[in-house]
Amino acid sequence: MTSPQVLNISSRDNALFKDLKRLAHGNTEYRRQQRFWAEGDHLLRAALGRGVRPTIGLFAASYWLEAPVPYVQAAPKNIVLGDALFDELSTLESPARLGFVFDLPQEPAIQAGAATVILDRVQDAGNVGAILRSASAFGFKQVIALKGTAALWSTKVLRAGMGAHWGLQLVEGASLDQVDVLTVPLLVTSSHRGSYLHQALLKKELLMPCAWALGHEGQGVCAELEARASGHVRIAQPGGEESLNVATAAAICLHASATAHLA
Repeated sequence: MTSPQVLNISSRDNALFKDLKRLAHGNTEYRRQQRFWAEGDHLLRAALGRGVRPTIGLFAASYWLEAPVPYVQAAPKNIVLGDALFDELSTLESPARLGFVFDLPQEPAIQAGAATVILDRVQDAGNVGAILRSASAFGFKQVIALKGTAALWSTKVLRAGMGAHWGLQLVEGASLDQVDVLTVPLLVTSSHRGSYLHQALLKKELLMPCAWALGHEGQGVCAELEARASGHVRIAQPGGEESLNVATAAAICLHASATAHLA
């Protein structure tokens, strides 16, 4: 294996460092640079496990000499930063001392018959990342994010997704017309209409593959998307809370669909 190129950066005025800092800290900078920042060994291992390799590795100087060989050899180019510079680059309260830059994958064509999650203006990065993680875990390999949804490849969503991104087909900035391509049943959660999820399970009404639409944290699914739904489902809440967090509701619904045929 060819040894990676190694570059040392010691100045915050370095043009490449400035670009990387903008990439790490800007929510949508990845769209301009067509690459994204992933910090920490967990995300690297998740990527390598899916056969995806970074283009640049970045290491704090204090960690460089003790970094495991697979991390050092993961990318064709490594950059070693002074610890203070790496701390500036890091987006974590406790910097991980290593991070990686990946090329932004080409956006896939929507697969009409795939098990799908539709995100309608879900704005909290933590919620979006958690939903992506549930989607991957429960076999929903296609995620369509409508305009107004948090940036899927931002550092906060990547961190919350815990590596799920590399197992998914992600479509960003989609319109409602693109949703119309889907041929699978479209289900929407509701607090006041439709069957209860547990009843739908007992009656074997949940089909797989299907598409689940998950809406804005406060406003829910928009009227235009709700009008396209082939079914509405409610989640029973015996404890009496008014509503569920959207990521929690997503995990419940996706698990139910994924395991319905196992019952």
